[in-house]
Amino acid sequence: MILFVFNLLLAIVWAAITGSASFVNLVFGFVLAALALAIVRQSYGGVLYLGRIRRIVALLFLFLRELANSAWTVAVTVMSPRLDVKPGIFAFPLTVDRDFEIALLANLITLTPGTLSVDVSDDRKTLYVHALDCSDPEATKRSIADGFERRIMEAFR
Repeated sequence: MILFVFNLLLAIVWAAITGSASFVNLVFGFVLAALALAIVRQSYGGVLYLGRIRRIVALLFLFLRELANSAWTVAVTVMSPRLDVKPGIFAFPLTVDRDFEIALLANLITLTPGTLSVDVSDDRKTLYVHALDCSDPEATKRSIADGFERRIMEAFR
């Protein structure tokens, strides 16, 4: 977040130096500042600013894909003449350990139709999830770990 604010400030400085506050010039200054920050961060061995944005966008697209797939699955399940679901709660062992990452994972799970984050253990190592269809909780755990959790760790570490 600090890099974004710094990037924005550098874009404003660019507009002040060039004497043009047009939208195109501000966008050009923002891109130029992002490239400059990437060069500086890379020389110090830090995470590239633009790479982090790419990974956050990848997380967003994963969420949108999972949202569409889950919404379709829940709609088909609900509209079927014979409601064949096995709801249940399972314990998901957390790999993420920061409060922000746990909250983001819990919210992404809750926003996906058919699943709901119920609670986090006191030691913050387990997330309890309610699933509409809990017939194969291990597959659901793998899906969460290989999907949302992995992408959250890539984007924010």
